[in-house]
Amino acid sequence: MAKGITRERIVAAALDLLDDKGMDGLTVRALASRLGVGAPALYWHVRNKQELLDEMSTVVLRRVADALAAITPGSDWREDVANYARVLRAEYLRHRDGARIFSGTRVSDPEVVKAKEPWLARLTGAGFSLTEADDTIDVVTAFVVGFVIEEQERGQSGAPERYSVIERDAWLGESAELVKAAGHVRDDGDDRFERQLGVVLAGLAARLQ
Repeated sequence: MAKGITRERIVAAALDLLDDKGMDGLTVRALASRLGVGAPALYWHVRNKQELLDEMSTVVLRRVADALAAITPGSDWREDVANYARVLRAEYLRHRDGARIFSGTRVSDPEVVKAKEPWLARLTGAGFSLTEADDTIDVVTAFVVGFVIEEQERGQSGAPERYSVIERDAWLGESAELVKAAGHVRDDGDDRFERQLGVVLAGLAARLQ
């Protein structure tokens, strides 16, 4: 085992590497080089890239749980779920390809999983069945993951002209006026996130009626 190499240090270096190179550049070989060790030294702590991603995702979700624990619960479940969505998005945006590391990962810390308990209690107390409460968390999580992946891909493309609505209008030609108009009113960032989050919450609330 390489001296001074710990799982915590490996994960911290992996998140730094993710910020520098993105998901595609996050390899065991590149990570070992950054830590100044041979790749076999890493396998004492993480058996493969998937296990590394599990650890990275767990660190991000631990920060989410800590941030939510510091927020006073709202008077309505929708306020609490909205805060969860905002915190989750903020944590994903801290890292390049932050939302991509979440997909398909398995949380490795039972305390992070247990942090879901009060959320399920809050939602079932508001009238959701346990299945509906679990679905609510999953639906909101899926919305945030998808929104941030798209948000980061567009922002990190390095080619803003790729999304030029003027060029798109010319490409579409003389038809599809509503499609072209929709392109001009489309916004990105916080306003769009809040608007679409509101649609998701309204749909979830309708299940209680």
